[in-house]
Amino acid sequence: MAEGFLKSFNPDFKVYSAGTYPSSIVHPKAIKVMNEVGIDLSKNYPKSVNQFLNEPFDYVITVCDNAKETCPIFIGNVGKQLHIGFEDPAEAQGTEEEILSVFRQIRDEIKKEFYEFYKNINHPV
Repeated sequence: MAEGFLKSFNPDFKVYSAGTYPSSIVHPKAIKVMNEVGIDLSKNYPKSVNQFLNEPFDYVITVCDNAKETCPIFIGNVGKQLHIGFEDPAEAQGTEEEILSVFRQIRDEIKKEFYEFYKNINHPV
């Protein structure tokens, strides 16, 4: 979801989303709640951080609460490493609507936090 929002803020950004233990597909509920705000993730697919370990990045940002501890150290040309943590909505339990509500809440938190990040890198205070 963070990748989708960052690309929506600036389509020229090169943004790559990857996980320490990627699943086989993007969670269908993530696709659904992002479609609700006009962002299509249906063509995205999970990637492993391992394929990016030697790539240069201006920013490496971990987002899942547990990723801060399990994310590998990016060596080489990395400008800044940040952690902007969120609960993993895939772990939500309850009825279909309760789970979707959690996905929407996390989606909205991601949008807010990453928009603040975006504003700060483009217009530092």
